[in-house]
Amino acid sequence: MTLKTQGLQSMEQIRAFLEGTQPLDFDVSGREALYDWIASELRRLGYLRLGKADKGLVRRYLEKVSGLSRAQMTRLIRQFRDTRSIRDRRGRPARPFPRRYSDADIRLLAEVDTLHCTLSGPATRKLCERAYTVFGDTRFERLAGISNGHLYNLRGSRTYRCRRGAVDKTQPVKIAIGERRKPRPDGRPGFLRVDSVHQGDLDGIKGLYHINLVDEVTQFQFIGSVERIAERFLLPVLEALIQAFPFTIQGFHSDNGSEYVNHRVAALLEKLHVQEFTKSRARKTNDNALVESKNGSIVRKHLGYAHIPGRFARQVNDFTQAVLSPYLNFHRPCFFPTEEIDARGRVRKRYRYDQMMTPYEKLKSLPDAGQYLKPGVTFEQLDDIALAMSDNEAARRLNEARAELFRNINKTQNPAA
Repeated sequence: MTLKTQGLQSMEQIRAFLEGTQPLDFDVSGREALYDWIASELRRLGYLRLGKADKGLVRRYLEKVSGLSRAQMTRLIRQFRDTRSIRDRRGRPARPFPRRYSDADIRLLAEVDTLHCTLSGPATRKLCERAYTVFGDTRFERLAGISNGHLYNLRGSRTYRCRRGAVDKTQPVKIAIGERRKPRPDGRPGFLRVDSVHQGDLDGIKGLYHINLVDEVTQFQFIGSVERIAERFLLPVLEALIQAFPFTIQGFHSDNGSEYVNHRVAALLEKLHVQEFTKSRARKTNDNALVESKNGSIVRKHLGYAHIPGRFARQVNDFTQAVLSPYLNFHRPCFFPTEEIDARGRVRKRYRYDQMMTPYEKLKSLPDAGQYLKPGVTFEQLDDIALAMSDNEAARRLNEARAELFRNINKTQNPAA
């Protein structure tokens, strides 16, 4: 130390020293030397025998000379009082936790999210798990066991980030077609929910419409596209979609839109031996909630909000039925709720990770599932479809087909000059 402090013997001298305004030039060769000097000053001045006021004076003196904060000095004086010495108690630097997921794993996660349009964390976990356990892709060995929270941590990493659109109220109309109630499938497949999705207007020209059909129990889903919501366009596609389901259809539920609640659709359902035709109740928004949620998470996610002219309905319908629907049914995991009764007697739905599976896996998991299949349809045939390609291969095929579809639509709409 270059500062001479031995001349400060009394409290009056220390007080006068503290009242000085001239800055100090105090050099210490190291932390150990500083601690030794503080301990020696505390001993020399008899700190432990001083009164409260004088202790405060000595504390201020040591803080000014050493440059340490009040909290630091308090800790050092406490150590001196307990041990009569001051030592650096800091241990060796802590060893960081070993890194479990490499940059290659993060890039692989980004690839999965790109292929599947960034599903929820649990759904993405299930895809990684299936990629490793079902399809034998060893690249997913570590990601197959990732937790939900850490998956989102990886999505926020720098490596991941570098890789990676006038609503009118429905007017009530009384039509004596269909029964106004919520379907009761009781765990049986074959009770469909249906809704229409409009693909936008442009300059007064209507876009095409999508027909979305979802089974309530298994979440099997088929989507078709029509040029206009008119009987001559809708009925053939609706019939094809209903017949595409591998199990017998027992119920058909829609909102109160006139495109479905009419005599032609009722006659079609009777022809297809659909026993129940129900429609949503007033002020019961959950009656058709399943298909409404699928409109956003499936139709809008894969086909967007932009205007698609009606003349492209045939091309879009080929894509939705031949490519999109098989991907949804055999390769895209879904949550399936379990119902619990709470202390107040109310039914609560819980969405657990171990109940996440593809719609086809859900169908196979039903008790005595073979009884629900249509005549001529077997699980062996469906297994061949499900295992013909991996989830990632199906998603890649979907993305390529969708890109080709929109490339053709844009080329036709914007011909070269």
